[in-house]
Amino acid sequence: MAAGRLPPGALTLKQFLRRQQVLQLYRKILRAIREVPAEQDRRYLKDWAREEFRRNKDATEEDAIRMMITQGNMQLQELQRTLKLAKS
Repeated sequence: MAAGRLPPGALTLKQFLRRQQVLQLYRKILRAIREVPAEQDRRYLKDWAREEFRRNKDATEEDAIRMMITQGNMQLQELQRTLKLAKS
């Protein structure tokens, strides 16, 4: 393979970094869900999160991916706030 050539199907640096952002968000959401006290609610939220990420796994448009990451972070913050209020 010549220098500077990527194999077919390889991610660009931008795609790789965006993928890392998505995986990090997914892990954060799953960690937050572990804090939910009710088993049934935990199961529901876990299934919801998995389905959302699975449904959008083939997204390729950069703006759409950024928007989904932003929405995911807002939903994570809302869940964390709700859990914090429930504990107090």
